[in-house]
Amino acid sequence: MSARSTAVLAVVGAGPCATGLLERIAANAPELWDETRRLHIHLVDPYPPGPGRVWRHEQSALLRMNSMAQDVTLFTDESSTLDGPIRPGPSLAEWAAQFSGRGPRHAPYTEPADPEVLDELRTLTGTDFPTRRAQSAYLDWVFRRVLAEMPPSVTVEWHRTTATALTGPPDGPQQVHLAGRAAPLTADLVVLAQGHLGSTPAGEHRAHAAFARRHGRFHLPPEFSADADLSGLRPGEHVVLRGFGLAFVDLMSLLTEGRGGTFRTEADGSLTYLPSGREPVLHVGSRRGVPYHSKTHYRLQGPPPPLPRHFGPEAVDGLLAEGRPLDLRRDVWPLMAKEIGFGHYHELFHAHPERTTMPWPAFLAAYDRLDWYSDAMTALVAGAVPDPADRLDFEALDRPLDGLSFPTPDAFQEHLRAYIAQDVAHREDPAFSADLGAFLALLSVYGHLPRLVASGRLTARSVADDLDGWWHGFFSFLASGPPGFRLRQLLALSRAGIVRFLGADVRIATDESTGTFTATSPTVPGHLTRATALIEAYLPAPSLARTEDPLLRRLYREGAAAEEVIADSTHTHRSGLLAVSPTDGRLVDPSLGGPHPRRIALGVPTSNRAVAAFARPRTDAPAFRRNDAVARTILRTLSTTGAGAAPSDGEPPGAVPAAEAGILQERG
Repeated sequence: MSARSTAVLAVVGAGPCATGLLERIAANAPELWDETRRLHIHLVDPYPPGPGRVWRHEQSALLRMNSMAQDVTLFTDESSTLDGPIRPGPSLAEWAAQFSGRGPRHAPYTEPADPEVLDELRTLTGTDFPTRRAQSAYLDWVFRRVLAEMPPSVTVEWHRTTATALTGPPDGPQQVHLAGRAAPLTADLVVLAQGHLGSTPAGEHRAHAAFARRHGRFHLPPEFSADADLSGLRPGEHVVLRGFGLAFVDLMSLLTEGRGGTFRTEADGSLTYLPSGREPVLHVGSRRGVPYHSKTHYRLQGPPPPLPRHFGPEAVDGLLAEGRPLDLRRDVWPLMAKEIGFGHYHELFHAHPERTTMPWPAFLAAYDRLDWYSDAMTALVAGAVPDPADRLDFEALDRPLDGLSFPTPDAFQEHLRAYIAQDVAHREDPAFSADLGAFLALLSVYGHLPRLVASGRLTARSVADDLDGWWHGFFSFLASGPPGFRLRQLLALSRAGIVRFLGADVRIATDESTGTFTATSPTVPGHLTRATALIEAYLPAPSLARTEDPLLRRLYREGAAAEEVIADSTHTHRSGLLAVSPTDGRLVDPSLGGPHPRRIALGVPTSNRAVAAFARPRTDAPAFRRNDAVARTILRTLSTTGAGAAPSDGEPPGAVPAAEAGILQERG
């Protein structure tokens, strides 16, 4: 085939988001691609294809996933609602089983080169929480399998570098400019799939950094844990960490075990921390003042709840049919809450009927009729579920320290240790499996919310305060917590005095007279903590204006990309997200007055909101639906688009068919 018959797609980013898109291109190509015509795909990423930056192998072996191995897949299954074909594949746990002989081999079979990772995979069970290095090996294999499944007419070329700019007219070929290379890549379509991006510090963080420089102190703005340089923290130094989520858990591990400390398991199963003497002292606080809930470590004890029931396509259709602006907390959340409650009580009544007072059908008939926040619903639940601990109370879950105060820091340490211990016990004891029923319903709600958001019906204030503010944090707090063993380690570190809890609504200030950072919380009134180091223990928020990505930064500054702005008569919300079309992900170009026909953006930094690149099996994951729709759009568009440039723009056409044993051409 001649170069003139070649269509060219450039994908900026080669991590899980891009890998999922390529999987859907491979799946849909037999239906939508003319195999007499070549399709050449450029991947541009300085990090290895498959894992990308976040999941690269080169990070500490202490860092782990917050999902069990059986709950991680990049493959569609019978639950997936797609226009394209279903192509099942193994979860991380099923893939790992081949290395111990407990499962079949999955082509293309290759053992990971790192012996520590291979040893981990040989003993990995479905309920283990793998290291990120193990996930890196899985993503590397998924990428190679995707290459092997590409039709012979498709070639893939990886450029191990950074894309610095994107140019080209809306009705012609696009040029992707690369660091360290004079000639750009030329493509018919470009997909931006860079994944999680860093950003330059915001104003408050710049002020704290300047304070630290003046006084010779340590300051770390929001950063990806694997990339953070913590070497400036001295043994015994007092450090304030603002944030109590997954980033804190990573930093806690790096600053304790990562500095030579160890945990000893006692006869009663508790942990004791044995310090190395190189650890700093960590003072941690946040808005809630408590860590994210730990992940459940059991399976459902009853049948799976038939989801969705109260918040699915019909409920979304009903909300949209009202034809008025919607407020998420007032109009949508009660339906979402009722759906999550359905999952919770379905499991409670089926798995633990001895803790209920009426048959499930009778409860369900009444439950279906009642509004979540009605007095009648409160009375129904109180009568059917005698123990308040078995009832679902979102407000108590959301803000567990509200209304509480403690006379001394030590009194609060004892309270929070008891709270954390109870959370771990509940998440590891199947007697509390109703929590898992609620979790599964929460995932279902998460999957059906994007269509409502894409409709544009939520008010600007509700998007700002409820969707991007409260809901994002609440979902992460309930669904994206650490494994239970991490919270047991936290308890041991607290007892050892290495970690100190600050409380809720923590406030950070600076004291020029002493050169220290200070932290206060209404949880312990009148108490002030001084520290010589401050760490913002959370990921950088999306910010197109402050992005560290050179391509997006240039597009934004040149007016070829826009920040999402949602405005109505009462509020204007600037989300920091890259504005894209809600239907097909095409990049909104202000100079064109609308979407750019040859540019698509996917994933975390876009206005379609974050959709996880991988998901739990059999949950009809939104990411798979998105990738399928975009892949089909790409193939149809390229089928009718004029031929792009030859592979490597005039270099020897050495790119090989992707299906040849999963080999791809690499260019540095």
